[in-house]
Amino acid sequence: MLGVFSSAVVTPPDELVAAGSRTPSPKTTAANLIGRYLANHSDAVSVRIGSGGHLAYTHEGESILKPRSLAVKDEIFCLFEGTLDNLGSLRQQYGLSKTANEAILMIEAYKALRDRAPYPASHVVGHLSGSFAFVLFDKSTSTLFVASDQYGKVQLFWGITADGSVAFADDAELLKGACGKSLAPFPEGCFFSTALGELISYENPKNKVTAVPAGEEEICGATFKVEAAPVFATRTH
Repeated sequence: MLGVFSSAVVTPPDELVAAGSRTPSPKTTAANLIGRYLANHSDAVSVRIGSGGHLAYTHEGESILKPRSLAVKDEIFCLFEGTLDNLGSLRQQYGLSKTANEAILMIEAYKALRDRAPYPASHVVGHLSGSFAFVLFDKSTSTLFVASDQYGKVQLFWGITADGSVAFADDAELLKGACGKSLAPFPEGCFFSTALGELISYENPKNKVTAVPAGEEEICGATFKVEAAPVFATRTH
């Protein structure tokens, strides 16, 4: 799957910018990245969202345990890969029919977050159980919301193209040519929201997520890690 968003929608994370600056490497534009993906996958479903976003996916090489789907409702677009173990109970929670898939569910969960403030963003993904990664875009508010499961069962990568767009994909090799070293695995158990402007661990929201520079021989330029909670020594009397 592939999601590409212009710098007008999302500001590239400083850590990804820095990773590309440490080891300059060839990049291509977002348009070239999308064009290459569509050229290599003749069966791909592709959706352009205004002038700032593009989503695409294919069923080619898809795992039966990690299906890909795309849903659109009320100008909210969701590209989802994987399965939710608790989909049935979540359908009931959000008042959905038994035919609603994971992508539809995420749209409803996001709408609850958006419309019932202050509903914590970490609750939206913290209730999910399964193997998943998704890219959701709300066109009406130009908000991007991205997350992956807590164990990284569905791999997701993100990077910065030559023209400053931020791209997400389940294939690092796909992004390598467009993003160079401005590329990193999306951290497991985390979400990124342009509404909040930062990367957050939904398991440990108070713990900071930092980037660790990768070695020269690695395909990615950085790896994001959730810092451990500080341990305070107690005084004994």
